[in-house]
Amino acid sequence: MPAKSQLTRRRFLTLCASAPAMGLASAARASTQIWRGQAFGAEVSLELSSDALQVQQDLDAVVQELRQIEARFSIFSPSSELSQLNARGRIAVSEEMHEVLRLARRVHLASEGLFDPTIQPLWQALVEGRDTAQARALIGFERVEIGSSHVRLAPGQKLSLNGIAQGYATDRITALLRRRGYDHALVNMGEFRAMGGPYHLGVSDPEAGQLGRLSLTDGAVASSSPGAMRVGDETHILHPKGGVPLWSTVTVEARSAALADAVSTAFCLMPRDQMARVCERLDLGPVMMIDFEGNLETL
Repeated sequence: MPAKSQLTRRRFLTLCASAPAMGLASAARASTQIWRGQAFGAEVSLELSSDALQVQQDLDAVVQELRQIEARFSIFSPSSELSQLNARGRIAVSEEMHEVLRLARRVHLASEGLFDPTIQPLWQALVEGRDTAQARALIGFERVEIGSSHVRLAPGQKLSLNGIAQGYATDRITALLRRRGYDHALVNMGEFRAMGGPYHLGVSDPEAGQLGRLSLTDGAVASSSPGAMRVGDETHILHPKGGVPLWSTVTVEARSAALADAVSTAFCLMPRDQMARVCERLDLGPVMMIDFEGNLETL
């Protein structure tokens, strides 16, 4: 990779979950197990606490689910469904891919085009130190055809779903745990999803540090910080229309982690009045914004 590109990846998934309250006999058999590995190009750790006879099966199920999601959406694996779509331009897609792209389309429209997964060619041009004019001409998620069973990209287009896939994984793993009898969990892949609660989370900025706190119960929250990673001379959140980020960090509460993930990405590029319109369109929870001077605002 050219020296011009400075990439650091700070995505971590930490899952802590407990089964419903157990009696004394079951509590005596309680066990906590931890698995560590890699997913979506990041370090991953999973921690589950439950009856000792069940926890390993539950942990195995969570790891399997995570691997299946990565096989769909990872941009780091040439064999992933996303990589195959980018290579071929048109493929029959899975139900999971269809679900994520439909949500991405909804956020794209609500954000007036500021959430745009077709930014990937621009990312590649910046990483490789190439001229970006041709890559910018390829941007336009409205040109992606999302059919009932297939997806077709416009010629030359490629997608990155990094701004939504980790949130989707968080939602899927939370749902899996619920099906397996857990009623208290906090799943974190940079985006948080709470089952039960309340969980108390800090709101932090890469430069200013922690500036606020929030309480999360049966909901989701995501934060995006353009300066947390750089690509070439630009921040990793690229403006699809050629602008620059307006906020250092934005934190959004929503019904799902996938929605919060996508919206927080777009909100880094929006003035406050535009954010308010999107919040109404998508029925979002509170939004916390940190500007480049380190000031915290709430919407």
